[in-house]
Amino acid sequence: MRAAGVSVHDDRLDELIQRADLDELVRLVDARTLDRDWAGLLRLRDRCRAAVETGRQLWPAATLAEYRLALWAPAEWCARVLDEESGRFTIGPLSEVAAVHHTFTELAPHIGPGPTATYLAHERALRGETIGDEHAHLLVPVIDIPVTIADWEPSYPVATYDDDGVHVDRPAPPGPLVEVDLPGTDPEIVIEDHETALAFAQLMETWTTRSNGRVDTVCVEGDHLDAIAALGPARARELAVPAPHALALLAWAGASGGAQGRRRGGAIGRFGVWWLLAALCDLDDEWPPDAHVLGEALSGLRWFLWDAFEPDSGWMLRLAVESPDDGLAWAIVADDGD
Repeated sequence: MRAAGVSVHDDRLDELIQRADLDELVRLVDARTLDRDWAGLLRLRDRCRAAVETGRQLWPAATLAEYRLALWAPAEWCARVLDEESGRFTIGPLSEVAAVHHTFTELAPHIGPGPTATYLAHERALRGETIGDEHAHLLVPVIDIPVTIADWEPSYPVATYDDDGVHVDRPAPPGPLVEVDLPGTDPEIVIEDHETALAFAQLMETWTTRSNGRVDTVCVEGDHLDAIAALGPARARELAVPAPHALALLAWAGASGGAQGRRRGGAIGRFGVWWLLAALCDLDDEWPPDAHVLGEALSGLRWFLWDAFEPDSGWMLRLAVESPDDGLAWAIVADDGD
């Protein structure tokens, strides 16, 4: 690696930047990725990013170079784009991109403490890596829940990235939904639950602020059918599901960008699930809740998928949850059409 501050002649790159030839710069990114020319790829990123200050809008080439370095480059080169400035316009956070092919142990010697290191640790934990105490100095409280996955948590859906983009499957229902008879609506049983509404809104924030989505939450004194009815559908279908399936579905939604937004990443999705569970279980006074206590409280909830016979756009979430011991139930809805 050359010493910092030493200029490197790169006539082809400089010519393309001078012409602001974005198409050819993208082809150069492809060529340098194929040749495993990581120094040249980083140089392309740096010079394209600097060219923006001269009015040349070359940020797409810089963004693509950052993405390829995070995805494919060896750890020492990948780490060069794992900072707080890079990846603003990539299809997902570079911490998640890097987690696909790199371990935290490999990257730790090359990164400093900060938010990106913390997100990376959480992304790798979702993929089964144990983040040891020797790396605790790299983590900062931007995601203030335990890195270690609790035994009551599901196997969360994780994204894979390649040259074609990001791929992640929505958890499929474990069976068919069955039509149910809804009770009549009774406004007297609807109660205010600002904490749960706020937690669900935060979980689905990208759907509503970066795309065209909508969310709704209702809490009732009653069961899950009372809660569904309170949202106003004329007909409904349901399927009781185990808690791990419901949590995986919530995490999938919270990690995504919806139909049009930028993906937020699995670490953010899991954080949102913890916040929502703490609100449902009335454990949000002390944050973060103890993992064992939260797991015990979760065991008292019953979860249901439901719909109102509407077509599934692919970006749709319908869940109901009830707490029989408390006589309370919630129904939540999120939609983000294309």
